[in-house]
Amino acid sequence: MNSIDLHCDTIMRLMEGDKSEGLYRNSLSVDIEKLQAGKAQAQFFAMFINLQTDGDPLVRALRMIDRFYQEIEDNKQYIALARNYGEFQQNQADGKLSAFLTIEEGGALKGELINLRNFYRLGVRLITLTWNYPNEIGHPSALPECRERGLTPFGREVVAEMNRLGMIIDVSHLSNQGLYEVAALTQKPFVASHSNAWSVTTHHRNLTDEMIKVLATKGGVMGINFEKSFLGSAPFSRVEDMVLHIQHIYNVGGIEVIAIGSDFDGISPELELAHAGEMSKLVDALGKAGFGQAEIDKICWKNALRVIKDTLQ
Repeated sequence: MNSIDLHCDTIMRLMEGDKSEGLYRNSLSVDIEKLQAGKAQAQFFAMFINLQTDGDPLVRALRMIDRFYQEIEDNKQYIALARNYGEFQQNQADGKLSAFLTIEEGGALKGELINLRNFYRLGVRLITLTWNYPNEIGHPSALPECRERGLTPFGREVVAEMNRLGMIIDVSHLSNQGLYEVAALTQKPFVASHSNAWSVTTHHRNLTDEMIKVLATKGGVMGINFEKSFLGSAPFSRVEDMVLHIQHIYNVGGIEVIAIGSDFDGISPELELAHAGEMSKLVDALGKAGFGQAEIDKICWKNALRVIKDTLQ
């Protein structure tokens, strides 16, 4: 079983945790050994920024990108940067995992398209437009007063420039209105890299049925998030709840809109599917729920790969 995971916060945890740990083997949910055990093809690594605690967001992003590249260099026999579909294919041919570099907080741009273009030159290929606070691009779903507020004029410029450059626009954390405006503006598929279904679990981080339909219509995907509070009310993250969300999204938006966005190393640690090496638990549960192998392949990797192929340059 192959897999592509659209979101993890492992680089942040490596920077803030035990200094002796690295990407090859660690005590977290994502490392190279676990990715190999789970038959992963690619992992999207988020450079996470908290606008209220991390100081200058541009400097923070650059420091995290430096750590990302240190880890890639230290483990270059196992993993390599991928910036597009062609590099992903080359890594597959070389027997290596693909690492996609992303930024989780558009505030790192500091309101300047120059910074967007320089992040592109550094290898960033996906940007989550907001986290939990308003920024120069738009408004978050986390604040009730922001959910009907859309993109700023700069945010609209960012959408157009990301389309031109060939970068994936990520609307997880973005306000409802912001998602609709991205959908109206973008010329390419976009994603909600780590979000679930509002109709199953009413959490502000999840997408309503209408949002799912809009995302599907644009050829995008939403990555199932393993965070327990996004999945249900159980005291731990249950695979059966992941399946419930997947079934609902399938019924609303079709099989093509479903992907994986675990949010490993950025979520509560109470996990039935505890790390990247245990992805077979979800695959087995999907099979028992009646999903065929072709559908499981689409959920686990083919849908995400389609967006990579259609969007990245």
